[in-house]
Amino acid sequence: MILHTVPKLFQMLYPERIWKKSADDNTIYLTFDDGPVPGVTDYVLQELAKRNQQATFFVVGDNVRKNPTLAHEIIKAGHKLGNHTFNHINGWKTANSEYLENIELCDKTLQDVLSIKTKIFRPPYGLIKSNQVVEVSKCYDIVMWTMLSGDYDQRIKPEVVLRKSIKHTSEGSIAVFHDQLKTKALLPKILPQYLDYIQELGWKTGVL
Repeated sequence: MILHTVPKLFQMLYPERIWKKSADDNTIYLTFDDGPVPGVTDYVLQELAKRNQQATFFVVGDNVRKNPTLAHEIIKAGHKLGNHTFNHINGWKTANSEYLENIELCDKTLQDVLSIKTKIFRPPYGLIKSNQVVEVSKCYDIVMWTMLSGDYDQRIKPEVVLRKSIKHTSEGSIAVFHDQLKTKALLPKILPQYLDYIQELGWKTGVL
């Protein structure tokens, strides 16, 4: 079962992580995890460009290494990049030293390939140990989410993903989608409608 939104009590238990932004200026924060992946990330960029919308891409370092041109396209389009580890590893299942080294490797890749240094990090699967948080927080803002679309779960029908995504989106929301192979077939069925919904309500999109 996917929790499309994080209970407020849970958010209060982990205040050192960013769950939502201010709703004062009617801005939504679109985020895409796991790319860049050819055939998926470029599709997302096209849909955002059609509507002049911005997003933050939490990239996997190894995918940046494999697809440097596509990673450059994200930056060229005015979007922002965040660290999502080099190998998309689960913090709960990884020794602290290995986890931190993997984050550093992603950081080095972004600097070497793209000449950028990011200050934002999202743990893959949203899973990170408290002692890892202490160390990661020294260099990064740890960004979680308000709305998790569930687009990666192929058991969920597209119309359900879209409905749940809209239901749990409000001003200041940090919305999560994925630009990876698992979502390649689904994104065209949900992303245009979701982006249109945001636009029709007059909400702006911003980067983190």
